[in-house]
Amino acid sequence: MLAGLMACANPPGERGNPKGESMSFDQLAQTDFNRTVTIAMRDNLDTIYRLREKLYRRNPIQWQRGGFQSMQEAIEASQHSIENAQPPEYLAGLHDIEILSVSLSDDFTGDRVGAFIFGLADMILTAHNNKSRFYIADQLNAQHIFNAARNVEIAAWLLNNRRGANGEPLLFANEMSPQGVNLSFEREFGQLIGRLDLIANLLDENLRRVGIGYVQGLLFFSFLPVR
Repeated sequence: MLAGLMACANPPGERGNPKGESMSFDQLAQTDFNRTVTIAMRDNLDTIYRLREKLYRRNPIQWQRGGFQSMQEAIEASQHSIENAQPPEYLAGLHDIEILSVSLSDDFTGDRVGAFIFGLADMILTAHNNKSRFYIADQLNAQHIFNAARNVEIAAWLLNNRRGANGEPLLFANEMSPQGVNLSFEREFGQLIGRLDLIANLLDENLRRVGIGYVQGLLFFSFLPVR
């Protein structure tokens, strides 16, 4: 009930209606399933970007630690890093889950939000073979995407529970206090996990249906249409 009330509290149109994509030439090389995974990845990245802004707003000291003059400058730098698969210099040589671990370690002194968001995005993209659009020839591993969903669960738990030597959270996120309740982070992580699990399950089912269809064709001697 609380989650529903919070969702209703959003201004009309803030989250918008379900949305696909405009027609483009490359869609000719995509199956329906490719389109599903592509849209899911688009929405996953959108969720990560919303988490980034929420975390920066709750933890303004982090973009200052990154040497940026404003939150917007930090967001633009983060966007460039993610889109070009280039981690910030202070994370050079690290990848996906390594970056997530570093970002939530007590001795890390850099831009913790920037590191956490890059690690989260890099981990999910890695599970999808470093792609955000998918075509007929692409082969994804259901186990890798399932593992990515579990990694998101772990990251969300650490974000909510890990504290520094001073007893304060390494990053302020969800809040339940006399001053107010903010569970919007939990909602974003839940959507991210749900989409990843759905794609992992669909991948497994997609392969099974291909096999079943082939066997059914043999059993019922079904010829393939030629016109």
